[in-house]
Amino acid sequence: MATVKIKELRDLNETELADKSRDLKHEVLNLRIQQETGQLENPSRLRTIRREVAKIETVLSERRIQAKASA
Repeated sequence: MATVKIKELRDLNETELADKSRDLKHEVLNLRIQQETGQLENPSRLRTIRREVAKIETVLSERRIQAKASA
């Protein structure tokens, strides 16, 4: 899975971003379980997923700030 560009995330609506964030957080949980049991084959995937979640949270935060400023 290729990393998601911030520009691509900005094109998504809030619902799509929330769904994507939830799915990625679930994947992080699964990867952490695999890591604890010694079954994780690609440890760098965990870091990549966490960064993608952070990008999504950043976009959502920017939108909240923007909405507050325009209200």
